[in-house]
This record gives sequence, structure tokens and C-alpha cells, in this order.
Amino acid sequence: MLCGGASGDGRLCPGCRGDLPVNGASCPVCAGPGEGRVCGACLQDPPPYDRCIAALRYEFPADELIQALKYRGELMLAPVLADLLARAVAHAPRPDVILPLPLSPARLRERGFNQAGEIARPLARRLDVRLDLETLVRVRDTAPQARLSAAERSRNVRGAFACLSSFAGLHVAVVDDVMTSGATLSEAAKVLKRAGAAEVSLWVVARALPGK
Repeated sequence: MLCGGASGDGRLCPGCRGDLPVNGASCPVCAGPGEGRVCGACLQDPPPYDRCIAALRYEFPADELIQALKYRGELMLAPVLADLLARAVAHAPRPDVILPLPLSPARLRERGFNQAGEIARPLARRLDVRLDLETLVRVRDTAPQARLSAAERSRNVRGAFACLSSFAGLHVAVVDDVMTSGATLSEAAKVLKRAGAAEVSLWVVARALPGK
């Protein structure tokens, strides 16, 4: 999918797979820089979720794969990204249910699919964890986050999500393609905690690091 070379039964050849920027010794809470220890930002202001796991850093060539799925509709990449994420979470606490981060109805109509849902489906099958596509919903359309500051991003997504039923006592994993500031995923985590979730894990394919 990247170099056009032979890849056998997979979508990536061994060389391109080896070039993927694995998100290594990161903060175990936010998956940002942390050398494997909780970073200062999470110590000072703990986020509403319990942990975040990112398979990759949002750098070349991982960004090319994600953009091809998200913006060019190359849906055959979703199982590839799900496989990378499954490897990253293999030893993580196993959730009771997996939820893809939802799009607003307007954005879903525009794009035609939810990239988080396309990744979550094969991931849930591989891990044998229940997939819930209905309960976490996006009730408010928001402006794109990319050009907003961190404070603007938080305000932009406030009140954007709702839960249609309880997650009382459950460990919930929210799946998305990319985490940047974390504002959108944090807002979803707040809603899930209010719906009774005992733990909220964020599972993302790639983490955009500061300055990237």
C-alpha cells in the first residue's frame, strides 16, 4: 500500500512495516512523550480517561495510511490499521466493550463511512470483544479541530456526545484513528464515565506528538 512492492498475503511489505513509527516508551496515561512514565501534564491535570494506547506516532508513513483511509476512502486499509492496533493492545487490560468514536450524522453523510468504526469492527473480531456501534452518539456537529488551539478544541467539542444507555461497572475502550490534543476523546470519556463506566481506555492507531 505504500511502496507498491510485493507484500505476500499482507497489505504492507516487510520493509514498509518496519518503517512504521512505533509509539514506544510513552506516557502510560496519554500516550504522549513520557519515557514510559506518567508525564508531568497528566500528573498535574489527570485526564478523564484511565489510559491511552497508541500503536504508532502520527508521522510518515503512518500518516499516509491513515489519510488514505480517512480522506480517500481506501477501506481495505482499515483491517491493516486494526491489526497494528491489536498488536499494540495485546497485553493491555481487556475491555468489556469496544466503541468507535462516532461522527455526527452530517459528517457521516459527507464522508460515507466512519473510519473509527471501520477500524473497530475487525479489531473487535480479532480480540473477541463485544462491539457497540449504537450507544455512544455524537449529538452536535462541530467545526474541524485541526486549525484550533487546545483551548478552542475543548470548547468546540463540549456537549458533543451522549450515551443512550448505561455502561455501569464496565471497562470501555474507545477506538479512533488519530489522537492529537485529546480534546475530542476526553469529552467522550467524560460522557462514558457519567454513564457509569468504571474504566475508559483510549485505543488509537496513531498519536500526534507535540510539534508534529
